[in-house]
Amino acid sequence: MKTYFKKYTRYLDYPLLFVYIALTLFGLIMIYSASMAWSVNYYDDAPNRFYIQQLMNLAFAFPAFAVASIFPYKHFGKKWMMKLVLAVIFIGLILVHLIGYEAGGARSWIDLGFANIQPSEVAKVGIIFYLAGVFSNKYKKGNINNLNESIAPPVIILTLVLLSVFLEPDLGSMMIIGAVGLSVMAASGISIKFFAKMAGWVAVGCAVFIIPIMLFASDIIFTEKRLGRLDAFFNPFSDELGFGLQIVNGYLAIGSGGLSGLGLGQSIQKLGYLPEPHTDFIMSVIAEELGVLGVIFVLGGLAFIVLRGLSIAMTTKDPLARTLAAGVASMIGIQTFVNLGGLTGLIPLTGVTLPFISYGGTSVILLSLAMGVLMNVSMVHKFEKSKK
Repeated sequence: MKTYFKKYTRYLDYPLLFVYIALTLFGLIMIYSASMAWSVNYYDDAPNRFYIQQLMNLAFAFPAFAVASIFPYKHFGKKWMMKLVLAVIFIGLILVHLIGYEAGGARSWIDLGFANIQPSEVAKVGIIFYLAGVFSNKYKKGNINNLNESIAPPVIILTLVLLSVFLEPDLGSMMIIGAVGLSVMAASGISIKFFAKMAGWVAVGCAVFIIPIMLFASDIIFTEKRLGRLDAFFNPFSDELGFGLQIVNGYLAIGSGGLSGLGLGQSIQKLGYLPEPHTDFIMSVIAEELGVLGVIFVLGGLAFIVLRGLSIAMTTKDPLARTLAAGVASMIGIQTFVNLGGLTGLIPLTGVTLPFISYGGTSVILLSLAMGVLMNVSMVHKFEKSKK
């Protein structure tokens, strides 16, 4: 391990490291700014409550990033690792249905006493590791386009994961996991014909289970809150004091920021008008306080990570490196789109957080772990390029 460390850390991807640290620290500052009034008024707690909690989350996230950065990514192609990843995913998803508690309209959380975890966040990252290992091995063996060998096992696994997350029900995470899974498959080297078949089988597999559930358990899936979010998507101003409250006040925050914003800490909407401003609507506070310049900083950083990952995926010759890089990049890109799409009214609200910026322990720790894997892939990729 010492030799490995010396060999590859010389090729540390400093731009990727800088952007990751900059985004997480910027997010920490904005969580403090966005949550002060909310913590005092609605939780009757100290104004730095969520800041301290996120600081503790980063105390786990940064080591997770560091360990993943030096952990050889090639282990993700080994059977024992794939089995371990699947075990962690399904244990979490089973436990959340048995002992999980409801928050935000979904039974998505498990209380460990000292911390709360969200198994769907684990599934987002875990499905990347599993599918990358499966398809890279198939590619190396030359049977990537074999119907029986390539499609059945991963399609079944992905369908079961999607079904479990749907039953929480966490539709936003389900959408992200499905899109990320298909992105890893698309980057695996599979032909367009077989990719279309796999995507079709995933859709059919989900439909077989989901449609009957939607028909016979519609009261559970189509709750008043979800229907309200759908109505707010089409016309948020029709119920601006009810289900449209978050979207309307998000619009007001974005519109009042201008080019340079009102100044850090000077948001009006966070004072009680915008619910939970430190979570999925934190970009509204950024736009209000720091203006277009603050938004550009965040979007620029996230875009850099996504493009860096896709660049590595397109230039590396290692199928495992390609699928891992594409999976991590697509996850961050898709989650960013889902968050900002809900905030701006492009898609219905899902409650999905903004990567590295929004408050959330499970999210920032798992994203940091995924970033560490991407860093390891980048270092090995740079080392291999230096030998040519």
